Amino acid sequence: MEVKEKHDFDLEDEDKVHIETDSISEESSEEDREQWDKKIEFILSMLGYIVGLGNFWRFPYLCMRNGGGAFLFPFIICCIFIAFPLFFLEVSLGQFTARSTVQCWEVCPLFRGVGMGMVILNVVCALYYVMVVTWTLYYLYNSFISPLPWTTCGNIWNTEQCYNGPITALRNNNYTRAVGYINNTEVHSSLLTAKNFSDVNSTISNSSSYGNFSIDRISSQEEFWQYKVLDMSKGIEEMGSLNLNILICLLVSWVVLFLCLMKGIKSVGKVVYVTATLPYILMIILLVRGLTLPGAMNGIRYYIYPNFTRIGDPKVWIEAAIQVFYSTCVCWGPLITMASYNKFNNNCLRDSAMLITMGEGFSVFGGFVVFSVLGFMAHSNGVEIEDVVKSGPGLIYIAYPEVVAKLPLPNLWAVIFFIMILTIGLDSQFAGIEPIIAVFCDSFRYIRKRRMMFTAVLMASFFLLGLPFCFQGGIYVFQLMDWYIAAFCIPIFGIIECLVFGWIYGADNFSRDIELMIGRPIPIVIRILWCFVTPVLLFILLVMIVVRYESPTYGEYSYPLLANVFGFTYALVPLLPVIICAVITVFQSEGNTVIDKFRNSLRPTMLWQPGDKNERKRYMEMDVIDTQTFSERISLTLLGR
Repeated sequence: MEVKEKHDFDLEDEDKVHIETDSISEESSEEDREQWDKKIEFILSMLGYIVGLGNFWRFPYLCMRNGGGAFLFPFIICCIFIAFPLFFLEVSLGQFTARSTVQCWEVCPLFRGVGMGMVILNVVCALYYVMVVTWTLYYLYNSFISPLPWTTCGNIWNTEQCYNGPITALRNNNYTRAVGYINNTEVHSSLLTAKNFSDVNSTISNSSSYGNFSIDRISSQEEFWQYKVLDMSKGIEEMGSLNLNILICLLVSWVVLFLCLMKGIKSVGKVVYVTATLPYILMIILLVRGLTLPGAMNGIRYYIYPNFTRIGDPKVWIEAAIQVFYSTCVCWGPLITMASYNKFNNNCLRDSAMLITMGEGFSVFGGFVVFSVLGFMAHSNGVEIEDVVKSGPGLIYIAYPEVVAKLPLPNLWAVIFFIMILTIGLDSQFAGIEPIIAVFCDSFRYIRKRRMMFTAVLMASFFLLGLPFCFQGGIYVFQLMDWYIAAFCIPIFGIIECLVFGWIYGADNFSRDIELMIGRPIPIVIRILWCFVTPVLLFILLVMIVVRYESPTYGEYSYPLLANVFGFTYALVPLLPVIICAVITVFQSEGNTVIDKFRNSLRPTMLWQPGDKNERKRYMEMDVIDTQTFSERISLTLLGR
């Protein structure tokens, strides 16, 4: 085992070390990096970020589909062995370096490109995710119109197939007897096969002894979503014309985001007092109201009833891992940036455990809210709960608007619901855009001094780049980007993080860095997770994602080959900086041979140091262990120094 001092890794001349250190301090500390005014601002900002719409619209659906309450077992296991280790690693990394997503990778120069890949990932995500805020703003505006525009037929956007009345179904063997209303006209049939009218282009086929005929039926909520909000075309090949209503809402969305982000965490830290807490308050209100509705308890029982036979199904574990991996937002970059504004001695281990628990607890709680109203929806329509269960945007913009239309004071409940969705969407956007701004502010002093102007230019650029989503074919572009955005790169980034901090830099060295912040080394079990368990699980997850790959669809529409090629290509774009930067770094590193250059590119540079300038001198005198054998590395990981 070889012990080397920190500055011996990259520079042999001590004078050069001092020059480099002084220049770093002068550049990065001329203006002290911002910090959260209060710790609660960090907690609320992080909570607002990790509690996204995926927690609300996807987790309950997965729980129902994969064994109900039994799904919680693999879900919790995946939280412990995948989400928490990576979450704690990224929060510790940001807090220790007090640097943004790109600059913190001086710990292993070979992988500098990972930070750049994360920035690209956040840029793409910011461009299309803002459409959720945009659509919600449009629904919120329409929530003040009485009657609610999505509850009626006969509007200019409606078709002859519009359906807005109740349906009572009595199941009888292989058919359904029903009495319904189509365009407010009562329809009686002896044999009416009723399918899920909350799905896109739902159809009922009516056959009687007098002949066979069919009626294509679309609910007024679906027609409002498809033909008024989206004004959608037949496919991505037909982008169509610009939707001015959505364009205005998109502009308002970016203006709101600019006002919240223009002063950095000083403004965001104040906004999250409202945006991060309001969803919980409104969810409690919606849950209380939902539990008073007929059929609500049937929905709750359907949600939590455990089917333990599903636990042995590998598909259940894969879906649990994917949900945990994405709902905790690890490996995207914002966790690093948000933690970089912490005070150096903040207990990041305790915060990580608390945030993971609260964030995933929101997923479970949100399921009660969703299934209480879905139970009522099934009861009022006379169908089974599985016939009304939805996931994704369909839950927010079709199913829930249909529910609020059936409640007393529907406008009030619509306003409450869409304000909740708006605040969830804004919180996710805050944390997703801040790392992009932070990278430029940390890299260029000129931009740091003119942050407000740079933020305005960035928001304007994002607005212009988001114009394709406002066309009639925009929803197809949205679905394509959402399908591919994190298909491959997120698990790969997670594997690289485990490789760097578990093996290359070393779990013991990073534990020493964390001990400098929180006063004690990290538990051995976390080191084992970083080095062995988590990377293996991530690799299995990556393999399963590739094996189970399916081409994207939207309803019954299948994307053309060219669109799939484009989606697959841009899914790999965040990985390009990793490869390019690695090649450049190797050839720029010191050494006589390529092997020597490669080895030096794995060692920390002088930029790898505590963000707290008071701790830097003491840190530079500490030793870094550079083990020579694999067995020594394992021994050090398991037993420590």
